[in-house]
Amino acid sequence: MTNVGDQAPRAQRAHGAALAMTVICAAQFVLQLDFSIVNVALPTIQRELHMAAAQLQWIVTGYALTFGSLLLAGGRLADLLGRRRLLAAGLVWFAIASLVAGLSEWPVMLIVARLVQGAAGAMVSPAALSLLTTTNPDGPARARALSIWQATTAAGATTGIVAGGVLTQYLGWRAVFLVNPPIIAIMLTLFGRLPASRPAGGSRVDVPGAALVTAAIAALIFGLSNGQQNGFGAPLTIGALVAAAVLAAAFVWTEQTVSSPMLPLQILAAPTRRAAVAAMLMIGAVLAGYVYFVSLFLQKVQGLSPVETGLALVPATVTVVLTSTLLTRRLLARLAIKYVLLVGLGCMAAGQLWFAQLSPGSSYWAGVLPGLLFTALGIGFALPTASIAITSGVQGRDQGLAGALFTTSQQTGAAVGLAILATAAAARTAHAVGTSVAGALTDGYRLSFLIATGIALLAAVLVAIQLRSRDCQEELDRQKAGQAGHAPVPPAETQLRKC
Repeated sequence: MTNVGDQAPRAQRAHGAALAMTVICAAQFVLQLDFSIVNVALPTIQRELHMAAAQLQWIVTGYALTFGSLLLAGGRLADLLGRRRLLAAGLVWFAIASLVAGLSEWPVMLIVARLVQGAAGAMVSPAALSLLTTTNPDGPARARALSIWQATTAAGATTGIVAGGVLTQYLGWRAVFLVNPPIIAIMLTLFGRLPASRPAGGSRVDVPGAALVTAAIAALIFGLSNGQQNGFGAPLTIGALVAAAVLAAAFVWTEQTVSSPMLPLQILAAPTRRAAVAAMLMIGAVLAGYVYFVSLFLQKVQGLSPVETGLALVPATVTVVLTSTLLTRRLLARLAIKYVLLVGLGCMAAGQLWFAQLSPGSSYWAGVLPGLLFTALGIGFALPTASIAITSGVQGRDQGLAGALFTTSQQTGAAVGLAILATAAAARTAHAVGTSVAGALTDGYRLSFLIATGIALLAAVLVAIQLRSRDCQEELDRQKAGQAGHAPVPPAETQLRKC
């Protein structure tokens, strides 16, 4: 019989865990909200601040540049300096940058604020994810927590599209930035409920490694963004992409020579983790492309307003939330991670293939909605599963880095994928002959969806081939042999290697 006296502390712990989950997921919600909320406000911002087109794209690119390039450094700093401390600092800087952005009177002021927002987000995201994984042990608890995390991500992204239209239309573009500080202020009042993580002792910040990987990712994102805007044959684009390759090679060499590397290469030794990282790169490409091109199709071909477009995407968000929180963790209890990930990638490929059949006369209900639901179902299966594969089995002192590795893979894949898909779509539209404007645009969108189908299938093939039972068993045997006292492998780690 349960002692009545033990029930109160247990209830208090459960209440504290729920509040911690709320704060952590709210931080992710704010980041995802800010990714998408500004897009709808761009035309209004350009008009009121008299911005040139070249300046306007940096409102989006600047945020992505600092966020994507600093994620790995932010993850390592979270491990070394303390996750709760870095999360709080990142949120404070994010709120300050949001306030400056909302009060901006000049284009340069707004662009600089967006750069700082991205850098602050790179502190928040890996710290929040590592707090989530360290407070939930391997197994069903972590699977459920990561499912909720991914559902929050989807909800924030779609809410941003709808909220951006509503706020811009009724309160002005400044409201899309000024909405952040009050939300963050409420979150900071609840920080006492978050577990305090001890900084990892005996390690120093790998400054050369952090600088090289940050510069490499920044050069890659800049080169792809510039290529999308000015062509991939432009000297600046070529120079940036060459610099990215050289810096990446220098980073790999540096990490093999320093005593405390920022990215210990052994973290990628497990075949499951390597496959999950590669799959996340491709999933990020499909995600970025499908939201971008579906939004354009709904507005430019079907004539929907920004608010109507956001509402049209709500079924996708609902599907991701329900799949992540209700279906994925139940499926993971019955199937190995490999097969759940393959199911997700298969659904994503089916959704993209459905979109590839669009025509200018396609209706929302028959032409768009089924593709949205198939793709969202796949996202709900694939993202939580990939995040479990990347973060499971990682030592506690490296959880911030593992969380950053997951987010960096997704963001880098999104930058690379969107540049490729947008370039292909623009080329197909430009060469469309004997068709209407709507028809030419749709031809480009169809090609992008067809390429995205191939990317999703390639990811599925990679997962199917690389996650071999023999390799997984060898990795499990190595972990068993390396454990002092032959301690049992956690159930979720056994599940991770059971292919």
